[in-house]
This record gives sequence, C-alpha cells and structure tokens, in this order.
Amino acid sequence: MIIRRSALLSLSLAAAALAQPAAPAANDNLNLRFANGIAAVVEHKIITVDDIRREIAPLLPQIQREARNEREFNQKLEALQDDVIQNLIDRVLIVKEFYKDEKRRIPSAFVDSQIADIQAEQFDGDRSKFLAYLRARGITLREYRKEIEEDIIYNYMRQQQRKSFSTVSPVQMETFYNENKERFYRDDAVHLRLIQFNRRGGETDAELRAKAIEVRGRFDRGEKFEDLAREYSQDSRRSRGGDWDWQKKTDLKAEFSEPLFALRKGEMTEPIILPEGCFLLYVEDRVYAGIQPIDEVRTQIEQMIIRQMASVNQERWLERLRRNGYVRHY
Repeated sequence: MIIRRSALLSLSLAAAALAQPAAPAANDNLNLRFANGIAAVVEHKIITVDDIRREIAPLLPQIQREARNEREFNQKLEALQDDVIQNLIDRVLIVKEFYKDEKRRIPSAFVDSQIADIQAEQFDGDRSKFLAYLRARGITLREYRKEIEEDIIYNYMRQQQRKSFSTVSPVQMETFYNENKERFYRDDAVHLRLIQFNRRGGETDAELRAKAIEVRGRFDRGEKFEDLAREYSQDSRRSRGGDWDWQKKTDLKAEFSEPLFALRKGEMTEPIILPEGCFLLYVEDRVYAGIQPIDEVRTQIEQMIIRQMASVNQERWLERLRRNGYVRHY
C-alpha cells in the first residue's frame, strides 16, 4: 500500500547548504517545511531528510558540472532527490523481502569484513576516526552494523534479480538487431601505431626525413612495425610498440588523419614532417563506416537484451514489493 505524498520534496536549498556551509537560512527553510525531519515512512523505518542529504552530497559536484544554469541545476537536483527517496524506500522493501525466508542470514564475518574494509579505505585504518564519524552521525556501532548488513542484503537481492536471465535465443538477437540497426553504426576507424622522431636543436626537415626513410626501408624489407617503434620511437607509447589503439578520423588532426585514412590495413604513411618532429603512421587494422554485420555484434546484442530483460523484470519485482508494502511520503 502506498500513500502518495502531497508535494514534491524540495531540497535545493539544503543542497546549497551542503556545498556552502555558511548558509544557515537554507537549513532554516528546510527545517520549517519538514519540522519533524521525516521525508517518508516505509514499513517500520523512517527515512529522514538527513538520510537524503547524505546520499545526495557526493553527487552534487557532478550535477554542478553538468548544469548550464541555476534552473537546470535545480531541475536535476529535484530529479535526483526523487530517485534517492525511491531508492531508500526500495532498499527497505528489499531487505524485508530477504527476511521473509526465516532461514536466510548474513554471516557476521561478512559484516565484520565489510566494516574493516570501510575503516581501511575511508578512515585510513584509524578506528578513532571511524568512531568519531559514528558519533557525528549520532548512531551506535550496532546501528551501523545493521546498515552494513542491509547494504549487503540489498546488493545481493538486486544481483539475484539480474542473474534471472542468462540465455538469449538467435531469433531474439536477430529481431533486436533488425529493430535497432542504427545502434550498431560505426565510424571509420584505424588501429594506429606510430613512430615519432622529435626535432632536436637545429635539426632540419631533411635530417628528420632521412631517419624516417631508413626505418621505412627496414619495414619494407619485412621487419615488424611494432619492433621498429620500440627501437626508434620517441613518444610515450614506445614500450607498447607505438600502439595508440583505435582512432576515429575526428580524433586526429588533419595532418595525420588525411594520409592515414587513405591507407589500407598493413600500410604505412610517408614521413609526416611537423614543427615538433617527424612521424610514421601505420595501419594495424581498419574498419569502415557503416552498420556492423550481426555476426560482429552478437555478443554485444546478447548483453543488451539480457540487461533489458533484467531491468524490466527488476522493475516488476520492485512494483510488487511497493504494492505489498506500507509506504507514506511526506
């Protein structure tokens, strides 16, 4: 059973207070609106405004980076608040579902191990800092252990739902491919290796070109480009045989992209002379723009379908839990 809230929870000012602690009026407004500090009640558990603040705080910097103006920031923040409240509600309902089977238990050793990892990673292994954090939150170690246990349950139950689907039929794959071909479009791309000769002192273009022609001659006589790159290149990828992985045409400046994308697999450019030095570019592999054939993307399609089915199944599962649970929004 769900009792709908009468109005959206507005924590924009509270978020500003998190980012700028010297804004007491923001907290005053928030406290006036939620005098009891309660945002929702789920079963036996109260979700407080502080619970929501704690979840939102780490995500604020990303919202601030992405928002183009104050209005967009507030819209994103309101959407995030709704998501956080729903996730906190779902967390309580999922934990309740776990304990319906009376035989289910989380071993104490799992909780101890998780807390030890948190102390090591977040508090530099300093137990006094960890206990100070608990005091600042106003909770006991026992209550914190309960939080961690519920986190473990929540993640376990969600993972079990995702594991429900593991096989996809060839017909499903072909149908998905035919209905979503645009998702498998790829740009022209080259698996690039390069050799770089840095210009030193008053070194001339002719001197740089001579070095490059010598290396090109060894390549023409059958030596591997990656071995030559390890021997000659003066760039940061020398130890990797000059491997710059897959590059699209738009990833490279015109001086590189134009000669490089005129080549086929296994070919090398003529020496490219620039103010900073001389470059030889090599096409390790090549793909051309267009829709990828289904045989090249079957694994990708399978994973997409599995994620899609798992998402739908999980949402149905959550809807059932919400219908059968007591939820009240404030």
